[in-house]
Amino acid sequence: MTSQALAISCEFFPPRTEKGVLNLRKTREQLQVLQPTYFSVTFGAGGSTQEKTFDTVVEIQEQTDFEAAPHLSCIGSGRENILKLLQAYQAHGIQRIVALRGDKPSGWAGKIGDFSYANELVEFIRAKTGTHFHIEVAAYPEFHPEAQSAKKDLDYFKSKVEAGADSAITQYFYNADAYFRLLDSCAKRGIDIPIVPGIMPIANFEQLARFSDICGAEIPRWLRTRLKDFEDDKTALQDFGVDVVAKLCERLLAGGAPGLHFYTLNQSALILNITNRLGVLKRD
Repeated sequence: MTSQALAISCEFFPPRTEKGVLNLRKTREQLQVLQPTYFSVTFGAGGSTQEKTFDTVVEIQEQTDFEAAPHLSCIGSGRENILKLLQAYQAHGIQRIVALRGDKPSGWAGKIGDFSYANELVEFIRAKTGTHFHIEVAAYPEFHPEAQSAKKDLDYFKSKVEAGADSAITQYFYNADAYFRLLDSCAKRGIDIPIVPGIMPIANFEQLARFSDICGAEIPRWLRTRLKDFEDDKTALQDFGVDVVAKLCERLLAGGAPGLHFYTLNQSALILNITNRLGVLKRD
C-alpha cells in the first residue's frame, strides 16, 4: 500500500505560545511525508482559540502544498461571526470545513449560540456558501456521550448528512467492530457518505484515560489493564501502543475504511511509526 492509495489526514490544535508555534511547524513538516489530503485545526472548548485557529489554518494553506481545514463549532458562535469566518476562509482559498457542535467548557453556563446542533451549522454553511466547502462532520462508533439511544444518535447523524455534509470523521476508538457496526447501521438507513475512522495514538495512559472519560470513547478492559502495566515505562507503553493501533488500522483498512484521520496532539513520532508499520510512508 502506498500513501497515494490511502487518504490520510492529520488534526492539530492551535498553539498558544511561540514555542508551540515552532513545535507545530516542525511536526507539520515531519508529517508531510505522508502526503496528507489535509491538515485540520481544532477550536478550543466554547469556541475559544478562534484567532489562533484562523492564523494556524491560513499559515498551512498559504505556506505549504497541503489543504487546511478549520474546525467551526456551534457553541459560543453567532451567525454573524460564523459568516465572517466563512468569508475570510473563502478569501484565503480554504475549501474544507469541519463543522461540529463543539464542547462546552467546564462550568459553562452561557448560551450555546445561534446554532444548537451541528446540522444547523452545516445547513447555514450550505445556505451562505453553496457547494464551495467540502463539509466534514463527526460520527460516533460508540455513540455520542449525550446520546439518548443508539437510534437517536444515528437519527442525528443522518440529519447532518441531509443538511449537506460531504463526509465524516469518527471519534477515536479501539474496537474495530464498533466502526463496522456503524457502517452497517448507516447503510441500512441510506447514509452513504465516506466515514473515516479517527485514530488516536497511545502516548500517555493517564492522558488517554482522561480524554476517553470525557468524550465517551471506550478503552477496552484488556487494553486498559495492559496499559497500566507500562505506567513506569513510557517507551514500552508507546511501543505497545504503536503495535495495538497499527493492527487496528490494518483491520479497518482491510474492512474497507476510506482512509485514516490521525489525532496528532501536535506530535509526529508515533504517527510516523504507525504509518511505517502500515507501509504508507512516501519514499524518494
